[in-house]
Amino acid sequence: MLGRSVLFGRAAVITIAVFAGATGFLSGIQASSATYNPHSYAIGSAALLMLACITLAGVLWSRRRIKRRLADAERRIEHLVDSTWELREAQDRAAHLLDAHGDIILRRDAAGHVTFANQAYRALTQDAPLTVVEQGPANVLDDGTRLHDQKIATAGGARWIAWREVAVRGDAGAEVQAIGRDVTARVATEQALTDARDAAEAASRAKSRFLATVSHEIRTPLNGILGMTGLLLDSRLTPEQRTYATAAKTSGENLLSLIEDMLDFSKIEAGKLDLAPQPLSPTALVEDVVELLAPRAHGKAIEIASFVDPQVPAQVIGDPARLRQVLLNLAGNAIKFTERGGVSITIAPSKRAVADPHALDIVVRDTGIGLDAADQARIFDEFEQADTGTTRRYGGTGLGLAISKRIIARMGGTLGVDSAPGVGATFTATVTLPPADTQAATEPAPILDNLAVLIAATGITEAGLIAHRLRRWGALCAVVSDDTTAQAMLRQQTWDVILADPALADIAASGLAGGARRIALLTPDKREAITGLKQNGFDGYLIKPVRAASLAAAMQSGAFVGALPEPAADNETAADAPVHPLSVLVGEDNPINALLARTLLTRMGHRPVIAADGAAVLAAWRGARAAGAPFDLVLMDVHMPAMDGLAATRAIRREEQADTGAMRTPVIALTANAFDDDRDACRDAGMDGFLVKPLQREALTAALDEACGRAATLAA
Repeated sequence: MLGRSVLFGRAAVITIAVFAGATGFLSGIQASSATYNPHSYAIGSAALLMLACITLAGVLWSRRRIKRRLADAERRIEHLVDSTWELREAQDRAAHLLDAHGDIILRRDAAGHVTFANQAYRALTQDAPLTVVEQGPANVLDDGTRLHDQKIATAGGARWIAWREVAVRGDAGAEVQAIGRDVTARVATEQALTDARDAAEAASRAKSRFLATVSHEIRTPLNGILGMTGLLLDSRLTPEQRTYATAAKTSGENLLSLIEDMLDFSKIEAGKLDLAPQPLSPTALVEDVVELLAPRAHGKAIEIASFVDPQVPAQVIGDPARLRQVLLNLAGNAIKFTERGGVSITIAPSKRAVADPHALDIVVRDTGIGLDAADQARIFDEFEQADTGTTRRYGGTGLGLAISKRIIARMGGTLGVDSAPGVGATFTATVTLPPADTQAATEPAPILDNLAVLIAATGITEAGLIAHRLRRWGALCAVVSDDTTAQAMLRQQTWDVILADPALADIAASGLAGGARRIALLTPDKREAITGLKQNGFDGYLIKPVRAASLAAAMQSGAFVGALPEPAADNETAADAPVHPLSVLVGEDNPINALLARTLLTRMGHRPVIAADGAAVLAAWRGARAAGAPFDLVLMDVHMPAMDGLAATRAIRREEQADTGAMRTPVIALTANAFDDDRDACRDAGMDGFLVKPLQREALTAALDEACGRAATLAA
């Protein structure tokens, strides 16, 4: 508007100036003067007019330029108005977004003053300063971002905020922008999980203590039951009484097996399944397991046998105790669920783990009741069995397979089953067992080139494995299961060796047998028939299940193996007295277990002395030393009144250390506790051995034999 006024004023002045010049020109024409020169006047007037026109043209050009500038300014003003409106809209949207955001957003300047805060911050603090109740640890990322948690006080109660802070540039310089998220629910959940974990760990410890206590309390009376039953079976009994006593002992052993399963499972659950790899012989491992289970199998009139492929190394690295446990579980189950046929255990290089040259397949196969698909999917779960009905025939806790699967998994292997109802089951454990020595050879095999062997056996399980082994050794084998077929085979060709069951023993005396060496296959309960083998035409015998070494020796030697001594007619006769009878101090507070220990030791020819608690043990030990007749061995119960066995042992060791000239008395723990922690406690107290109740006669005999060996050394 001001520009237009200026232009109008300039135009008016020019117009007035032109009008004044024209008026002066006209007046000059009319005026008379002696000095008047019309030419000069005309030239001046023309110059004045020209100047006026130039001035007018400049004014018009300036006016046009000003109009253009004015138009440009108006356009810029309009653009600035639009930009200002858009900026205001963006600011409004950003402010709305920040206020609508659930997280807390604020900025602080270098002095720590809040320069911006969104609605979430104002709602949480009600515009009051933050009050920090608890500060969590801070963590700085590589890009400079700082992360930390704070517990802040609010009107609604304390809240946990997880902050993420980063440096930004603000209007007043460098600022810190913080984004906070309310994680109170997360912290509460984490605390609940922590509390639940602590409670679970406490419950696990309580369960372990409970199992240890229950194990001890059950084992103590069970020790008396099994021990006394064993003593009863050593006495004169009628057949009926012996049957009852044997059933009682079998039931006690089954109960002990259940206890062992429960303890093993508790250790596995607690993560205490430790492996102890060492060199072992696969052949010896399998044959030991088969021999251990053979009485149970033969008692059911079924067979059990083993075969180790010649390609398997003679020595491998593994945990023999855990592998034996797996085999006992698998083969024990196979025997339990098999009524006809037999059970076989084989070890061979794995065909599944092609990329692992040291992987072996341990296969347990039976001809039992089998499993359907649903049972196969759950039998490896804890406390699951295929036989779950109300009329369960087979019993058990359902832990054996679960324990075996976890042991194999701990070894880095797999355990699976292939089965169908009515056709038996095949359990395969694939596990890596590297050779004990990279240059270790496989088991040496005899050379039986074209040796003709006829196997006459009513059962096909062990006969088939024996034939398979002989064929791998180079022999020519045939297997028959009845007399008629055997006689036909004898007519067809000449045989070098005949292996025959007692049920098919007639073929040994047959004239068709010719000069073949005849070897009887006997189960352990048929050993009484050994003395009549020569009269029946046999040259030797093998006890089933047949070991590979025994079979190899029989194939290469024609000598008669020899008859075993007959069982004693009087089972109550005491064992032969040892060369060096021991004076044994027994610390035992349970009267039945004390009676059992006294009876066993007396029958073994030793001299037991019973003490009812740790203090009595210590007093008896001191008295014997003072009298110059110290005890050769102390069997120390761990849990006893007044003074327990650990305290008594520590006291004995302290007094021995004080008397430098005294002999060290061997102390063996005799306890119902079977956990590794209990063994460690006994060892730390100074004990030399560990016998677990129920007391096994074989384990006690081994401990006494070791003590006898030390006594013989001292006597020499």
